[in-house]
Amino acid sequence: MIDPAITELSKIKILASVTDLLDSKQDIDEKLRKIMEASVNTLEVKASSLMMLKDKRLRFFLATTKAKRELEDLEIGMGEGIAGWVAANNEPLLVKDVQNDYRWSSKVSEITLFVPKSIACCPLRVQDEVVGVLQVLDRKDGKSLEKEDLEKLISFAQLAETTIADATRLKTISVENEYLKKENESRYSLVGESPKFKQILKDADKIAKSNATCILVGESGTGKELVARYLHKKSERSSNPFIATNCGALPESILERELFGHEKGAFTGADRRQIGIFEAADGGTIFLDEVSEMTPSTQVRFLRVLQEKSFQRLGGTGLTHVDVRIIAATNRNLEQLVSEGKFREDLFYRLNVVKLELPPLSERKDDIPLLVDFFLKNQNIVPLSRNMKVSGKAMQYLKNYSWPGNVRELENAIERALVMGEGDELKVEDFPLQSPMRKVEKISVGVPLKTAIDEFKKDFLQRTLNHTRSSRTEAAKILEIERTYLSKLIKEYDLS
Repeated sequence: MIDPAITELSKIKILASVTDLLDSKQDIDEKLRKIMEASVNTLEVKASSLMMLKDKRLRFFLATTKAKRELEDLEIGMGEGIAGWVAANNEPLLVKDVQNDYRWSSKVSEITLFVPKSIACCPLRVQDEVVGVLQVLDRKDGKSLEKEDLEKLISFAQLAETTIADATRLKTISVENEYLKKENESRYSLVGESPKFKQILKDADKIAKSNATCILVGESGTGKELVARYLHKKSERSSNPFIATNCGALPESILERELFGHEKGAFTGADRRQIGIFEAADGGTIFLDEVSEMTPSTQVRFLRVLQEKSFQRLGGTGLTHVDVRIIAATNRNLEQLVSEGKFREDLFYRLNVVKLELPPLSERKDDIPLLVDFFLKNQNIVPLSRNMKVSGKAMQYLKNYSWPGNVRELENAIERALVMGEGDELKVEDFPLQSPMRKVEKISVGVPLKTAIDEFKKDFLQRTLNHTRSSRTEAAKILEIERTYLSKLIKEYDLS
């Protein structure tokens, strides 16, 4: 049995001798070659080789012997020879008398013309799976390899395992990043050929060339974040971060932490310093959706960043300087909010350097067939074998619909139809869209004023909820009332 204390001492000595292997700039071949050289020098052996496992066959990956080129085409089966036995049994092995060991195979010696007297061999594992073997042959002083030599070789094998695992992980990450990059490019594509849409792209291309603060205005679901990503992608900042956050989705205290970060001890639970979005996006772009929902105190801090390009973390005293481009968005009338005293006038002018108004889907219905085709091709909920399309009647039905939820509602409708539809063609009945909102019925003369007001309130609240697809948060914003008060009215009028 190997003494753990001796093994740990061996690890320390070996790590000290190969510290340059930690240089991440070296590729895997170079790192493994240095591990091989270090094993030969440390153990003072005549030769070392590293074999990798592929298709249940060991192939020479690196070797210090003069006949290494002749070994490149040699394959060793699992269980064949000492190296094959180690790979098959997933155990390190020390053989002091090679030629009299039943596991010995002369296959390699016939090529190298070198017959070893003793061999130490270790499996290389990644996630408990054998991926190769590392072995050393014969001491230079003519003595047999001993248990201490095997212990040292195990430490070298662990270094090799880490190197191989890191390389595998980096390759996996690289493949995943490339996949995610392509998926994101597809997901965040801008689709359309209508005159209004072409004008949006034309204006966006001009805006992207500058660092000017930009505000995107449009109804919910018109694609404000998509346009913001397009502006970033077309700008000189495209290689730097793009970070999006929704100012209306977070309470004031959390939003300020999200934007500006905090120091350790700034509040209860702040056990470490945390950078915010502004620091994380330095050199890149920040997209602030629903900027109109910022509280007055947050507006003041945000205005300072726009003016001075610096801020303080929560609980901090020093200034942090950043270089970020701000793209803001809102579905509300900021000018009106300014006149009502609900939004700072100076912040409005800072944001409104360049304004881009996004048209609702109802004003670019010629783009609906293109959008439908795009969503059909980019939904992952349908097997690739199904070549989905929309019938002519269904397409006309979609073009005639009012689309109060804009492009987002269209995407959701396509996804729902793909789930519920049958066959390879989506029909009208696969799109159970809401009927256009009915007009307020005429209230009969002769009823008390309170009754008339209650009838109007009930009808108008229900229509607003229908418009927002039962989103109380969105309905409260449209009605400009608190969500808690809206919930009270819904309960009072027994609305769905």
